[in-house]
Amino acid sequence: MPTIYIDGQAYTYEKPTKLLQYCLENNIEIPFFCYHPALSIPANCRMCLVETGLPLKDRQTGEYIKEPDGTLKINWGPKPTPACTTDLVPDLHVRTHRSSETVRKTQQAVLEFILINHPLDCPICDQAGECPLQIWTYKYGPEGSRFEEDKVNKPKRIRLGPHVVLDAERCINCTRCVRFTSEISKTHQLTIIARGNHNYPATANGQPFDDPYSLNTVDICPVGALTSADHRFKARVWEMNYTPTICTGCARGCNTYAWVRDNLIMRFTPRKNLAVNAYWLCDEGRLDYPKYNERRVSGLYQTGGIPVGWEDGLKEIAALLQEYRERILFVGSAFCSIESLYVLKRFAERVSPSSPLLYLPHVQVGWGDALLRCDDRTPNSKGAEALGYRPTSHEELLSLLSSGNYALLYWVEDDKGLENLLPTLPSQLLIVAHLYQFIEGYERIHWVLPAATHLESFGTYLNQSGIAQTVQPVRQWQQMIPQDWFYLSKSRLDAAGQAVDKWRHPENIPDCLPTYTLLMRIADKMSQSLNLPSEHLALWEKLKATLPFMSQAVYPRLLRKEMFRHNQLAFAIQA
Repeated sequence: MPTIYIDGQAYTYEKPTKLLQYCLENNIEIPFFCYHPALSIPANCRMCLVETGLPLKDRQTGEYIKEPDGTLKINWGPKPTPACTTDLVPDLHVRTHRSSETVRKTQQAVLEFILINHPLDCPICDQAGECPLQIWTYKYGPEGSRFEEDKVNKPKRIRLGPHVVLDAERCINCTRCVRFTSEISKTHQLTIIARGNHNYPATANGQPFDDPYSLNTVDICPVGALTSADHRFKARVWEMNYTPTICTGCARGCNTYAWVRDNLIMRFTPRKNLAVNAYWLCDEGRLDYPKYNERRVSGLYQTGGIPVGWEDGLKEIAALLQEYRERILFVGSAFCSIESLYVLKRFAERVSPSSPLLYLPHVQVGWGDALLRCDDRTPNSKGAEALGYRPTSHEELLSLLSSGNYALLYWVEDDKGLENLLPTLPSQLLIVAHLYQFIEGYERIHWVLPAATHLESFGTYLNQSGIAQTVQPVRQWQQMIPQDWFYLSKSRLDAAGQAVDKWRHPENIPDCLPTYTLLMRIADKMSQSLNLPSEHLALWEKLKATLPFMSQAVYPRLLRKEMFRHNQLAFAIQA
């Protein structure tokens, strides 16, 4: 394979690429601002400058010329060149700030120039803690400023659209946001206006920045110029734990990070996965987090919203199911994990074999697009159908439940579907439901069981492309066991931060369990063994060995090294 030399060390590469991208992939730090792997390369920030050269050859013999000490004589370029536009070629020699005083002083000069008009408001900036400008200034910037004039004033606190706020004084004109709307979302809503040191990104006069992917510009902004209107001033980045998970807002299954403080979900940000969502996440998916904090079902509830203890409640549910064994209609959900759907199928076969396996689809025609969004607004419809569940409709469910063949509806993890169906159901019908949130009219439900969401349990989801993705717990629940604590993320951007902070509020810890755990407990109360392991890893391994579509799934293991490698810079560049 071809060899290049960076700061005197040899590296090999397989395919042609840009020098900066190669360094990113091989953990060789070179500071930069305007470059992004998924965008075009403008090379306008000049922060990634390096010195490059090639070995000199004798024109007559074709042999390399050597220095007196035996090393190759390098023909260095006349001036530093941007690493983002430099192609890898065999025998390329590179000097970065680690071995070149010229590069080091050049980087200091670039940062000094950028900071001339940049406001010194890091203490109140939402980007603080994950800001490349802040990080690079500390690591490579000048020790002080020679600028004593008044800074240029630009517009501040501009609401560009429903989700993005602009502080133009902080903008360093990297043009990442403009290139995103031109090349990725293709709405072309942003451009750079004004001239010289007065320019900044803006929309056309009077037009809102309502791109359905607008918040991606906040992610890729290397400073605090573009901030999220929703997350603005809510939490400092170093106060939150972050855990890899997926978005369940549609069948795409975008990879995300869930950020938690005081056991509340504070935000979602995209996580790189080139096979699923690349570097991006739609606004609706990332702003869907309040449902995990609000109106959560915590503990068991009987008719009228009366709380009941776990042991007594599960015994009564088991007795109720035993009484109506052949007259129970089981309805699964495409919001369920593969694990819960599999256990529900086994449970239904034991308790009421004549019940069809159904689920209610949620298809929103026209919501999908050519980038990430899908019309199917559930994360696991492909998995449900692979397990033998059949899509149904409200009309078919009403027909089945009104036929007199069923006296009890066992409903699992589809809050919206049951809320819409509830007013039309026969009044004498008994209902047992696993719910995430208290829905309208929940008092009418005979038994409400608290279902853990995908953020409070282990679970596997099959996206529209057939990719099986297993997620891990993001936050605490009341009945955690020691094994669960091992997987719960303790990672923070401040590595010295406390795992349990002083602001902990017990009311933010829901008393819920995964549906597969609840079903196994009920089956035990009914003396109906499902012959399945109750421990999540053992269950997952059994399903992976049994179900072909789970063969490529990877069980999540939180390695500290992996989590802390994803430092502040990675959040800003999404690379």
